[in-house]
Amino acid sequence: MQDARDLVESDIGTEQLVEPYKIKMVEPIRLPSAERRRAAIREAGYNTFLLQSEDVFIDLLTDSGTSAMSEDQWAGLMLGDEAYAGSKNFKHLEQAVRDVLGYRYVVPTHQGRGAEHLLARVLVRPGQIVPRNMYFTTSRAHVELAGGTMVDVIADEAHDPTNRHPFKGNVDLAKLDRVIAEHGRDRIAFVNVELDVNMAGGQPVSLQNLRAVAEFLKPHGIPIVLDATRSSENAYFIREREDGQVGRDIQAILRDLCACSVACAYSAKKDCLVNIGGFIATNDERIYEGCRSLVVVYEGLHTYGGMAGRDMEAVARGLREGTDPDYLRARISQVRYLGQRLLRAGVPIVEPVGGHAVFLDAVRFLPHIPREQFPAQALAAALYEVSGVRAMERGAVSKGRDKVTGENVFPKLELVRLTIPRRVYTQSHMDFVADAVVRCYQNRDNIRGLRMVYEPPALRFFQARFEPI
Repeated sequence: MQDARDLVESDIGTEQLVEPYKIKMVEPIRLPSAERRRAAIREAGYNTFLLQSEDVFIDLLTDSGTSAMSEDQWAGLMLGDEAYAGSKNFKHLEQAVRDVLGYRYVVPTHQGRGAEHLLARVLVRPGQIVPRNMYFTTSRAHVELAGGTMVDVIADEAHDPTNRHPFKGNVDLAKLDRVIAEHGRDRIAFVNVELDVNMAGGQPVSLQNLRAVAEFLKPHGIPIVLDATRSSENAYFIREREDGQVGRDIQAILRDLCACSVACAYSAKKDCLVNIGGFIATNDERIYEGCRSLVVVYEGLHTYGGMAGRDMEAVARGLREGTDPDYLRARISQVRYLGQRLLRAGVPIVEPVGGHAVFLDAVRFLPHIPREQFPAQALAAALYEVSGVRAMERGAVSKGRDKVTGENVFPKLELVRLTIPRRVYTQSHMDFVADAVVRCYQNRDNIRGLRMVYEPPALRFFQARFEPI
């Protein structure tokens, strides 16, 4: 494993910033006036999810469904077989999953949360526990809707934004052992491992750790289910950092990762570079039959599952394309470039820079705003008002309330996510974003906290509204 000091050296380099593609089509964007930005964020209730797209200059809200597809993917759209049953594009998707990830069975869904929903319905019984390295909002919600509880078992390093451990997404085996001992094997539905952990700052899981988790669980008969949404980016970090894996083929690493699991949920809107789509993949016939039965109730027939044939074709091609090491090197280098610019300016971020986003540490950025006044939400709103750059909160608003007490839960990480869409923005866009964040940091004492004035019953960060204190 690469020494943390060496990791610092490699992170600061600017190698491989040249994009391995040319731009063939452009979409005009416009910077709204300062007056319009102030009005827009007020109308949105200081929630960046509620901003209108035409009021946004550079959109870093998410990397989900916001990538630019390749000429090969666009060509694939023209080959869509829109038959209701038995589409040839499903066969292409099934073969791509077998080749790249190594799973035998595939159930397509409209996007990742459709896959999460079906797996939870099949695998979780009321009262069961799902240990996961670190929760994600929709993943936890689907487990809870099925009557279960998700428990974090991530390594302690993940909760420290300044810790530069190269694999902060790793599962802590001691924590996992305590959860199993406390609740008993029969109450553990499965262990959910997210690759390239989003809420920890896009931090990867090592292949060594995942294999150790699989070996640990074997005597208990507890399966692993992967959240493989950003698995290609995770594989790139393994190829770059892990002893014995340096320089290996990305697809070979992916198959080794997936071999540790019984199934995965996959949102194709990230690493597959498409605007819509997802799937469940598994080698377990029982899981396959259960999900295949439910997909026709909630998504669509088992050979399209909520996607058009042309979308399945784009996913099949994107799954292969997203494993290209030159593409991955350029993609991750662009994210690092933004992170390095902010670090050089003294801006507090999560280190090391992750795979899909740069995460601002709102607690250190805005120490004068108490956690009860949602500093990450306030910072995301302020960044938009200053620059027209849309980011998103990943802190207490996303975490939600305690199911028993109803009180707000304040996680150790209170972050603002600057999420970089794939193949969309240039280096000059990253410079604009960096300058805007630095301006906010230089004037941070002027940023005020927020109070929540509207809260929906579930996944509140999407629709909650705030006002300045």
